[in-house]
Amino acid sequence: MLIEHRGRSPFVPSSAYVAPSAVLCGAVILGERARVLHGAVLTAEDGEVRTGSDVVIMENALVRGRRHHPAIIGNSVLVGPHAHINGARVEDEVFVATGACAFPGSVVGAGSGLRINSVLHANSILPPGTVVPIGWIAAGTPEARLFEPGRHDALWEVQRELDFPGTVYGVPRGTSMREIMARQSDHFGAHLDDRVLGDDPADGHPTDRRPPEA
Repeated sequence: MLIEHRGRSPFVPSSAYVAPSAVLCGAVILGERARVLHGAVLTAEDGEVRTGSDVVIMENALVRGRRHHPAIIGNSVLVGPHAHINGARVEDEVFVATGACAFPGSVVGAGSGLRINSVLHANSILPPGTVVPIGWIAAGTPEARLFEPGRHDALWEVQRELDFPGTVYGVPRGTSMREIMARQSDHFGAHLDDRVLGDDPADGHPTDRRPPEA
């Protein structure tokens, strides 16, 4: 399904494949020979989603672009089933395994691997060639440190400086969930004006439109 959101429509080159049950919403620009498999969602909320060439986004993965943190995926990247790329930059030749997450403002360095259910925290920089083991968390800048499960106190010493609530929700730490969710409801309310493409012949095909310049 292709959806126009905030006046922007997806671009799918003729060499790409998007499964019938996948969703591309808003300013999503696929690279050559990209493959988006069943149930995957690429949603440009108020910032772009852009992939390079030979990218495979597997079943039920989520890639979300944000205003200050577009989701940028390089060349020759695999995003595994149920993975979550949220406002992150993933450089070339990265393997993102099943259930792995990269949060807003983070960078996954070229040739790195996020193993099953691992996490790269907000505003954290994973150096090229780094592997985050199964279930571990990487956090910190200018170079992320690796934390095994259960090291909550050590992780918090790094994590609290990364401003997750400010980066993700635009609020200071300690803001009530009532306020956060009121803001989130307003934010996602922009989808009320979305338009599903393809019903009107004037929509053409997504390959008919020139992709925005990088």
